[in-house]
Amino acid sequence: MCHVIVTCRSMLWTLLSIVVAFAELIAFMSADWLIGKAKPSSSEDVDDRTGGSQEPYRPTLGIYGRCIRISHMQLSRRDTLCGPYAESFNEIASGFWQATAIFLPMGILILCAVAFVSVFTMCVQSVMKKSIFNVCGLLQGIAG
Repeated sequence: MCHVIVTCRSMLWTLLSIVVAFAELIAFMSADWLIGKAKPSSSEDVDDRTGGSQEPYRPTLGIYGRCIRISHMQLSRRDTLCGPYAESFNEIASGFWQATAIFLPMGILILCAVAFVSVFTMCVQSVMKKSIFNVCGLLQGIAG
Protein backbone atom coordinates (compact mmCIF):
# COMPACT_ATOMS: atom_id res chain seq x y z
CA MET A 1 0.00 0.00 0.00
CA CYS A 2 2.77 2.42 0.96
CA HIS A 3 4.69 1.63 -2.25
CA VAL A 4 1.60 2.49 -4.34
CA ILE A 5 1.23 5.88 -2.62
CA VAL A 6 4.91 6.70 -3.17
CA THR A 7 4.63 5.70 -6.84
CA CYS A 8 1.51 7.83 -7.33
CA ARG A 9 3.16 10.83 -5.69
CA SER A 10 6.26 10.48 -7.85
CA MET A 11 4.13 10.19 -10.99
CA LEU A 12 2.18 13.32 -10.00
CA TRP A 13 5.43 15.16 -9.24
CA THR A 14 6.84 14.11 -12.62
CA LEU A 15 3.74 15.26 -14.48
CA LEU A 16 3.66 18.61 -12.66
CA SER A 17 7.40 19.12 -13.25
CA ILE A 18 6.89 18.68 -16.99
CA VAL A 19 3.84 20.98 -17.05
CA VAL A 20 5.62 23.75 -15.12
CA ALA A 21 8.71 23.56 -17.35
CA PHE A 22 6.59 23.97 -20.50
CA ALA A 23 4.47 26.73 -18.94
CA GLU A 24 7.61 28.69 -18.07
CA LEU A 25 8.96 28.25 -21.59
CA ILE A 26 5.70 29.47 -23.13
CA ALA A 27 5.61 32.46 -20.77
CA PHE A 28 9.16 33.42 -21.71
CA MET A 29 8.41 33.26 -25.43
CA SER A 30 5.18 35.23 -25.07
CA ALA A 31 4.96 38.83 -26.24
CA ASP A 32 2.15 39.56 -23.77
CA TRP A 33 4.18 40.77 -20.78
CA LEU A 34 2.96 44.35 -21.18
CA ILE A 35 -0.35 45.03 -22.92
CA GLY A 36 -1.08 48.54 -24.14
CA LYS A 37 -4.34 50.44 -24.12
CA ALA A 38 -6.92 49.33 -26.65
CA LYS A 39 -6.77 51.44 -29.78
CA PRO A 40 -10.22 52.66 -30.87
CA SER A 41 -11.48 51.07 -34.03
CA SER A 42 -11.74 53.27 -37.08
CA SER A 43 -13.97 53.01 -40.10
CA GLU A 44 -11.21 50.96 -41.76
CA ASP A 45 -11.41 48.28 -39.07
CA VAL A 46 -14.49 46.56 -40.40
CA ASP A 47 -14.52 42.78 -40.63
CA ASP A 48 -15.49 41.88 -44.23
CA ARG A 49 -16.94 38.51 -43.20
CA THR A 50 -19.35 39.76 -40.51
CA GLY A 51 -19.74 43.40 -41.45
CA GLY A 52 -19.04 44.39 -37.83
CA SER A 53 -16.00 46.05 -36.37
CA GLN A 54 -13.03 43.96 -35.37
CA GLU A 55 -11.85 43.52 -31.81
CA PRO A 56 -9.89 46.61 -30.69
CA TYR A 57 -6.17 46.33 -31.26
CA ARG A 58 -3.84 46.20 -28.22
CA PRO A 59 -0.07 46.55 -28.78
CA THR A 60 1.97 44.10 -26.67
CA LEU A 61 5.57 43.85 -25.52
CA GLY A 62 7.51 40.86 -24.21
CA ILE A 63 11.07 40.38 -23.02
CA TYR A 64 12.44 40.49 -26.55
CA GLY A 65 9.33 40.32 -28.74
CA ARG A 66 6.40 42.56 -29.53
CA CYS A 67 3.19 42.61 -31.54
CA ILE A 68 2.28 45.66 -33.56
CA ARG A 69 -0.38 46.43 -36.14
CA ILE A 70 0.83 47.12 -39.65
CA SER A 71 -1.09 48.11 -42.73
CA HIS A 72 -0.40 46.34 -46.01
CA MET A 73 0.52 48.85 -48.67
CA GLN A 74 -2.61 50.70 -49.74
CA LEU A 75 -5.16 48.15 -48.62
CA SER A 76 -7.52 49.07 -45.82
CA ARG A 77 -7.04 45.64 -44.21
CA ARG A 78 -4.74 45.63 -41.17
CA ASP A 79 -2.84 42.79 -39.56
CA THR A 80 -0.81 42.25 -36.43
CA LEU A 81 2.86 41.40 -36.79
CA CYS A 82 4.66 39.68 -33.92
CA GLY A 83 8.40 39.24 -33.71
CA PRO A 84 11.58 40.31 -31.95
CA TYR A 85 12.15 44.01 -31.43
CA ALA A 86 15.66 43.60 -30.04
CA GLU A 87 18.40 42.55 -32.43
CA SER A 88 21.06 42.62 -29.72
CA PHE A 89 21.06 42.12 -25.97
CA ASN A 90 21.60 45.85 -25.30
CA GLU A 91 18.39 46.74 -27.18
CA ILE A 92 16.19 44.89 -24.64
CA ALA A 93 13.82 47.37 -22.98
CA SER A 94 15.53 47.88 -19.57
CA GLY A 95 18.17 46.53 -17.22
CA PHE A 96 15.54 44.59 -15.30
CA TRP A 97 14.31 42.93 -18.50
CA GLN A 98 17.90 42.16 -19.47
CA ALA A 99 18.35 40.42 -16.10
CA THR A 100 15.09 38.55 -16.72
CA ALA A 101 16.37 37.54 -20.17
CA ILE A 102 19.36 35.92 -18.42
CA PHE A 103 17.87 34.39 -15.26
CA LEU A 104 14.54 33.16 -16.61
CA PRO A 105 16.09 30.95 -19.34
CA MET A 106 18.57 29.59 -16.77
CA GLY A 107 15.64 28.68 -14.50
CA ILE A 108 13.76 27.15 -17.43
CA LEU A 109 16.82 25.09 -18.34
CA ILE A 110 17.04 23.76 -14.77
CA LEU A 111 13.29 23.02 -14.72
CA CYS A 112 13.55 21.14 -18.03
CA ALA A 113 16.51 19.13 -16.72
CA VAL A 114 14.56 18.25 -13.54
CA ALA A 115 11.52 17.27 -15.63
CA PHE A 116 13.75 15.02 -17.73
CA VAL A 117 15.38 13.43 -14.67
CA SER A 118 12.03 13.03 -12.93
CA VAL A 119 10.97 10.53 -15.59
CA PHE A 120 13.83 8.26 -14.50
CA THR A 121 12.88 8.51 -10.81
CA MET A 122 10.15 5.96 -11.50
CA CYS A 123 12.88 3.33 -11.92
CA VAL A 124 15.78 4.65 -9.82
CA GLN A 125 15.07 6.64 -6.66
CA SER A 126 18.56 7.18 -5.31
CA VAL A 127 22.08 7.62 -6.64
CA MET A 128 25.11 7.23 -4.36
CA LYS A 129 22.74 7.04 -1.35
CA LYS A 130 21.26 10.45 -2.23
CA SER A 131 17.56 10.71 -2.92
CA ILE A 132 16.94 11.99 -6.43
CA PHE A 133 13.71 13.58 -5.16
CA ASN A 134 15.61 15.74 -2.66
CA VAL A 135 18.20 16.83 -5.21
CA CYS A 136 15.56 17.62 -7.85
CA GLY A 137 13.42 19.46 -5.27
CA LEU A 138 16.43 21.59 -4.35
CA LEU A 139 17.07 22.33 -8.03
CA GLN A 140 13.41 23.29 -8.52
CA GLY A 141 13.68 25.66 -5.57
CA ILE A 142 16.79 27.27 -7.06
CA ALA A 143 15.09 27.58 -10.48
CA GLY A 144 12.07 29.23 -8.88
